[in-house]
Amino acid sequence: MVTRQASGLTGRLARQARTLDRSANAAEDERVSTPAPADPSKGSSPGFSAELRPRRPPAAARLAGNPLIWAALLGLLFGIPIFRSVTRRLGASPAILGTLPAFTLTDQRGQPFGTRELAGRVWVADFIFTSCQEACPLLSQKMAEVGRRARKLGPDFHLVSISVDPARDTPARLAEYGARYGANPVAWSFLTGPADAIEAAVEGGFKIGMGKEKVSAGGDSAGGFWQIFHGENLVLIDRQLRIRGYFPATPEGIDLLLAAAGRVANGA
Repeated sequence: MVTRQASGLTGRLARQARTLDRSANAAEDERVSTPAPADPSKGSSPGFSAELRPRRPPAAARLAGNPLIWAALLGLLFGIPIFRSVTRRLGASPAILGTLPAFTLTDQRGQPFGTRELAGRVWVADFIFTSCQEACPLLSQKMAEVGRRARKLGPDFHLVSISVDPARDTPARLAEYGARYGANPVAWSFLTGPADAIEAAVEGGFKIGMGKEKVSAGGDSAGGFWQIFHGENLVLIDRQLRIRGYFPATPEGIDLLLAAAGRVANGA
């Protein structure tokens, strides 16, 4: 009987132990599956819903707050105009179109003047005659404009007007003609000389056409008069007496001439 009682007590204790084990396991499972309560001092918890989590700022807002982005934008804003200004100011070097042969003519003061006096200077030449009523006044007006606008180039810049009617254009007549356009003999020379020397310089050196042709009056070949013709471009010459461009006497042409003269004066 004692043996049966001990056996029954042992069975009850075993069943109670198994019950306690199951209860402990269940409690552990519940603890693991249930989210821990939030601790405000530790920030957000994985158990919070998506609505309570802080949202990430949009991409545009992140870019707007990036100082590197602003630095890049400011660089583009100011860098592009500066780059364009520099490249426009520098531009391409004017082409070398030939070299003038040496010549010596006579200026409006009656003094010898030619390539010897012009070497080492940047200068512009045109071709006129004092009795011309059409192209020449316009050419001389444009030359005067070039002289005014090129003052910043200093005393090394010079203007030269060569007469293509040397038989009539004496130094005194050229001086009178130049005075109409405010020509200063120090900065603007008007040249004349023997016809063959003029022709050699104009046609052989500058490669500018010139000459004269007989124009009949009323169909009478015996009468009429001689009409002088010449090229109407302005020619840019550098310090080495090299031709650096031909420019029409138009507003656009004068702008291009002055831009090229500035580059040549700066060593282009």
